[in-house]
Amino acid sequence: MVQTVGVRVPAPQHIYMGHFVQKIFSGSSNPLLAEKISIDISSKLGLIHLDRFSDGEIWIKYEENLRGNDIYLVQSTNAPAENILELALMIDAARRASSQRINVVIPYFGYSRQDRKVSPRVPISAKVVMDLFCEAGADRIITMDLHSTAIQGFTSIPVDNLYGSMVLLPTVKNYFNNQKIENITVLSPDMGSSKLNQRYAKWLSSDFALIDKRRYEHNQSEVVAVVGNPENKHILMVDDIIDTAGTIINAAKVAKERGALSVTVAATHGVFSGQAVEKIESSDIDKVFITDTIANNNRKLINKIETISSSKVFAEAITRVHTGGSVSELFKTRNIQ
Repeated sequence: MVQTVGVRVPAPQHIYMGHFVQKIFSGSSNPLLAEKISIDISSKLGLIHLDRFSDGEIWIKYEENLRGNDIYLVQSTNAPAENILELALMIDAARRASSQRINVVIPYFGYSRQDRKVSPRVPISAKVVMDLFCEAGADRIITMDLHSTAIQGFTSIPVDNLYGSMVLLPTVKNYFNNQKIENITVLSPDMGSSKLNQRYAKWLSSDFALIDKRRYEHNQSEVVAVVGNPENKHILMVDDIIDTAGTIINAAKVAKERGALSVTVAATHGVFSGQAVEKIESSDIDKVFITDTIANNNRKLINKIETISSSKVFAEAITRVHTGGSVSELFKTRNIQ
């Protein structure tokens, strides 16, 4: 017996058949973003039935013809891990339905932080997840801000890694302009994000500073030193992921202790595990900008946190892939070089 707890998306007005017709389907991890993407493409989400059997096993069925179509499956692979399995089954079902091309749109690629062996006898989880999608039948992956760009080399299929800065940079600029903030220093919260923060410093024509952070446990770190002077400056920190928020909270505390006037944070993926939101609320951080690559609509986010939609960037990338256009030109049109 099937117990329906999944996502049922409205059927399109016209059920298309034929070669390379574009169709977009949503998994259950982020249906709101998928719907926004379809609206920006002037399309409608295809009809897919996602159910669970009484024992929890996933059951999937496309409710329209896919033969010869160019399809796009939108699904972030954040926790729970069922999101990964659901996407793999969606890919397999589309392949068995004779789709011409299966393009997987993964706004947030879960497990991307486990991209190498950091100690003996551990998996390279990002490679395992990538292999799963490729073996299931994916022809292309479109994602945003992989934790490491080297992950693109884990597969022989095309991987389009879009930049979160295409979403966040215009918002940050407008925020500073509206607040009449000029004396800005971009502060990298750790060595790993220094190149990203240096690019923001270049785009904003601002100073750059760096925090030397040492990690001694999973999700635990300590600030050792600050290179640069945050005194009497408005600080911007940029990262790809906010997970427990420990890194940015510690960095903000250090910046304020050294005379920073305000601290603004911009991050692509808001994971917000554990008590991250509550910690941000009581921290020295004044404002946080994130994108909607991870669905946080069922969580109580605070006024400090503002979500900016990434749908237009994904919609334009999908359109360029479908029409044979250049995805890299998308970066130039948004002044992200």
